[in-house]
Amino acid sequence: MPSHSKMAFRRNSTVFHCNAVVDTLMHTTVLLREAVDALAVKPCGIYVDGTYGRGGHSRLILERLDERGKLIAFDRDPAAWAEGQDVDDVRFCMIHASYSHIREVLGQLGVDQVDGILLDLGVSSPQLEEAGRGFSFRLDGPLDMRMDTTQGQTAAEWISSASEAHLEEVIRNYGEERFAKQIARSIVALRAREPIVTTHQLASIVASAVPWRKRESKQNPATRTFQAIRIYINQELEKLSLALPECVEVLNCGGRFVAISFHSLEDRIVKRFMRELSNPDRLPKELPLRAREVQRLSRQKLRLVGKAIRPSAEEIGINPRARSAIMRVAERVDTT
Repeated sequence: MPSHSKMAFRRNSTVFHCNAVVDTLMHTTVLLREAVDALAVKPCGIYVDGTYGRGGHSRLILERLDERGKLIAFDRDPAAWAEGQDVDDVRFCMIHASYSHIREVLGQLGVDQVDGILLDLGVSSPQLEEAGRGFSFRLDGPLDMRMDTTQGQTAAEWISSASEAHLEEVIRNYGEERFAKQIARSIVALRAREPIVTTHQLASIVASAVPWRKRESKQNPATRTFQAIRIYINQELEKLSLALPECVEVLNCGGRFVAISFHSLEDRIVKRFMRELSNPDRLPKELPLRAREVQRLSRQKLRLVGKAIRPSAEEIGINPRARSAIMRVAERVDTT
């Protein structure tokens, strides 16, 4: 269940008493102004930052809200949630939970509808740069990879027991790795001799399984495998797929939904979802229906806003991790 520690609220009330958040670690927020601009923030509106990270987007949203505005932020990473313990802002509410609990949590807060939702998917720089989290193949540390370190199976625990076929399936499907079969076979062979418990162990196994001549020149051979296992351990794609319909249902008419993805699997889910909900059922042209009746009979719930946005060359130069980001925006339409 979501954790609401150090938070007080009154159901069906517009008053929030929660801890605000300050970014104390070096973390460059990707598409910062572009994402907040896309939300078209109303000064008195209620907004959700579904992936708080280190608070870059949240702080800019708060700057655009007046004293009537509200911002509710989610993050299942205890370290990200802990960043919010030093500063108080009555407009801000920090939730230790995945954004996949959005409807449940909003209900507990007495909030039925919001004016905008932002999802900045993927892994934050602090997570990658802390060896103890196990996300990076460049830093030697325990093979953990959990977003929420308070629960769930670690990557090392899964690797120790998964069948070769399951290892291959995860690495191929979530990492889009063409050498998944060879990597899975190498993992099973090594774990028969010794436990695989560190990031460098796993990275070395992958490197030995991927032929030198067939490697992608600009990418570490372990990149896709680490991505695949992280996505699987945290159920990232499943949580995204489950959350998207809930995000739309809690949006007010005219409310904006902004999603920033960092790999093709995430973006494919977001893109298809937005397109499906922005295309109403086609009715026969010869039916004598007025425009208002056509809208009523259709199932259109979203309107696409502009084209997909990618970081500028200048931003990528400052923050190379932004190079794979892609942002999509949609607006809730009136279905009544």
